[in-house]
Amino acid sequence: MIKLDQVKVRHVSMKLKKPFQSVNGLVVVRDTLIIEAHDQDGQIGYGECVAFSDPFYSPETTTTAWDQLKNFLLPMLNKKRIKHPSELHTIYSSIQGHQMAKAGIETAVWDLYAKQQGKSLKEVIGGVRDEVESGVVLSLMDDIEEQAEEYNKKGYKRFKLKVQKGQEKETIERVRSVIDETPLMFDGNGMYEPDDILHLTKLDDLNLLMIEQPFRTDDFYYHHQLKKQMNTAISLDETIKSEHDAFQAIELEACDNINVKLGRVGGYQQAIQIHNFAKVANMPLWCGGMLETGIGRAHNVALASLEQFTLPGDLSESSRYWEEDIIKEPFTVKKGKVKVPTKPGIGVTVNEKLLNKRTIRDFTHNF
Repeated sequence: MIKLDQVKVRHVSMKLKKPFQSVNGLVVVRDTLIIEAHDQDGQIGYGECVAFSDPFYSPETTTTAWDQLKNFLLPMLNKKRIKHPSELHTIYSSIQGHQMAKAGIETAVWDLYAKQQGKSLKEVIGGVRDEVESGVVLSLMDDIEEQAEEYNKKGYKRFKLKVQKGQEKETIERVRSVIDETPLMFDGNGMYEPDDILHLTKLDDLNLLMIEQPFRTDDFYYHHQLKKQMNTAISLDETIKSEHDAFQAIELEACDNINVKLGRVGGYQQAIQIHNFAKVANMPLWCGGMLETGIGRAHNVALASLEQFTLPGDLSESSRYWEEDIIKEPFTVKKGKVKVPTKPGIGVTVNEKLLNKRTIRDFTHNF
């Protein structure tokens, strides 16, 4: 039995080392919600709600998530006897949407549960890898050649590029000039229209690992049409918000692989169900990133240890984004891989002094 004593929600603000620019938005300061699930024995599980300040990635924001957690999601746990974290998905099934807010509390409870069991989160969710392959994302504001050369020396296994429509080939060639044979992909961020299919098919000769989310979030049809016309793999990100979305994408042959983000799908229970279905369908998965702190990154690394996560994820080291992370054991990349923590729970120690310093508001829900 998971006996919750209280849950603390912190609004944390952290300045990125460099601004991160995509076609949909610019992030200079990363505002995020850190959730602490306290049990009656004093143990703490940590989760992260990865919604951004502005609704450029999804309809959720730090403000909407704060409201949902305070007024709906946490009160719903009053008088609930929770035996396993997987039960939270069922408890919250009556709340439409708000996947990132749900994932924030759910990931905290999974961490707490693993700590109560004295096991690593990797063990609890059924992970099979001791280290995971790491990819890195280059934003539109990066000095592309310089950054690519720096990260290539660290052995990153895959580069993901943010691009402008019509400038994909030029950007890819600039990066290729300094990274040799490291696999490359670009993120469409849903900016293409059906009229762009011919343009995209002309990029087939660039020998890309994949093109991620070329069309709008709710579009299975044109992703299917593009997949039929290209040899380059098509990956879905924003389109997949649940196990049912993954089922539809696979059955409709709308993609060749899927990017799984804990926040976007509502937490581990849905992510694990997507994993299990993808395994049966022989669909490769990879773990996406959302400019997380070390807490969210630790959860991502645990997720990527699952068997069907066969492609390098957005699992760059802590120093990619932060001068100082809010965990005491920042993640590092060695020979293109990140070690999966083996200590109980997410396996990292939170720097409480720095966390307090970065917290701009908080509230506590008691049970």
